[in-house]
Amino acid sequence: MKLSNKGIENRQEWETQGFELPHYDREIIKRKTLEAPTWLHFGAGNIFRGFTAACHQTLLNEGKADTGIIVAEGYDYELIDRAYKPYDDLSLLVILKADGSTEKKVIGSVVESLKADSNNEKDWNTLKELFKKPSLQMVSFTITEKGYSLKQNNGDYFGIVEKDFEKGPSEPQYFMGKLTALCYERYLNGKKPIALVSMDNCSHNGTKLYEAVSTYAKVWAEKGLVEADFVNYINNPECISFPWSMIDKITPRPDASVKADLERLGFEDTDIICTDKNTYTAPFVNAEAPQYLVIEDLFPNGRPCLEEAGVIFTDRKTVDKVEKMKVCTCLNPLHTALAVYGCLLSHTLIYEEMRDPLLKNFIEKLAYEEGIKVVVDPGIIRPSDFIKEVIEVRFPNPFMPDAPQRIATDTSQKLPIRFGETIKAYAAREDLEVADLKLVPLVLAGWCRYLLGVNDEGEQFEISPDPMLEVVSKYLEGIKLGAKGPFTHQLKPILSDKTLFGVDLYEVGLGEKVEGYFEELVAGIGAVKRTLAKYTAE
Repeated sequence: MKLSNKGIENRQEWETQGFELPHYDREIIKRKTLEAPTWLHFGAGNIFRGFTAACHQTLLNEGKADTGIIVAEGYDYELIDRAYKPYDDLSLLVILKADGSTEKKVIGSVVESLKADSNNEKDWNTLKELFKKPSLQMVSFTITEKGYSLKQNNGDYFGIVEKDFEKGPSEPQYFMGKLTALCYERYLNGKKPIALVSMDNCSHNGTKLYEAVSTYAKVWAEKGLVEADFVNYINNPECISFPWSMIDKITPRPDASVKADLERLGFEDTDIICTDKNTYTAPFVNAEAPQYLVIEDLFPNGRPCLEEAGVIFTDRKTVDKVEKMKVCTCLNPLHTALAVYGCLLSHTLIYEEMRDPLLKNFIEKLAYEEGIKVVVDPGIIRPSDFIKEVIEVRFPNPFMPDAPQRIATDTSQKLPIRFGETIKAYAAREDLEVADLKLVPLVLAGWCRYLLGVNDEGEQFEISPDPMLEVVSKYLEGIKLGAKGPFTHQLKPILSDKTLFGVDLYEVGLGEKVEGYFEELVAGIGAVKRTLAKYTAE
């Protein structure tokens, strides 16, 4: 079985092996899409193929849409050449369920793939023509959080951005410049309305997108490279909207065991691809079953009825609440707790950690006894149900090979949101006491213990990359397992740093508690397990 238009003509062969095929005529859908496109997506990676494109396939299968998606890639052009074109823009989605079963769906909702490269005359002209079409309702993005940034860490613009500023919309090289130039094409051709929808996993993503596009527009207008009125077009939500969204679905790299299973069934196109830019992909995408996409309903030119495929449309305030629910309480803090203690206890897979009663009990208590008391309830998703699914379905899924070492990356950047917000919420509530927190400070003490780079058996391990690693590690130099406290002198510069925790832990009354936990965690070999057992048994 080969993944191509011709290959899927033999429906019986595929369906006998358990593959679901598109229930519509792709040629008709493609023709209608090119005549009157409604949806263009930038970012041809796995989350798009495994989630968004699959949602749209539901609409096509049920006759609730009659146009497909055009995808464009603005960073790694190899994806188009190696993962799209050879397979007629088809993908195979393999949904990995926690009980070991799988669903296999050939996704045909993508009908054209392009390179968002201003030096590629053919594709660039096609994109410009698409942006001129009155029918275009939405342009969506999965380009990662970095894709929206115009500046380096020192606050200066990237050199490529500065060059774009000078040259104007004729041949932009940076993705946000390309997007702004395409919006300018739409402005010049009737100022048609459109929604630009970031679907990247970052807070207030629509605002990040707006700030990048509006910066380009303003600079070009100031330099006389575009009309001043173009800035008004960008700033008018009745012309261009920048809705916020919250997305949640794990689509890891293509997995070798999935590849082997597909080959046993007779599926031939299983090459795992690593591009020159280190993007891992394949003709198939493996993903977990749970998925959430919540979008601010702000579409000045209409939109596909994606609510029929499980997408939730709501207001901006509710999107923000869902994001906070996930990031501050129901998912991300539990992930970080498992990452830190998983590394200390020498685990290499999240699902294996969930088989350790000590760690499972730890995150259950962290969520249900401490986090849930201050959770932001969005009203459209029940926080307790979300936590239950995370702990009982998502984390224990043996087919989702995620590693604590990967999640431990950049922990210093995650602590203020994942734990600092809970501490602040306790401090703000008259009916709660910060001093009653036990497991949140235990995570923070665990991170300090993790920074020693020594596991619970006394063996060294590699600390995951973190921009603050050099700064914080120097305070802990010389601390060995078995050392006796107090460690106030070493820990105070870390625990009082508001940039690390969102609060000064001493000011809120937790500094000494974290010091005490740290002292217990470094008491010797096996101290991490003993400390966890002590504080999760109470």
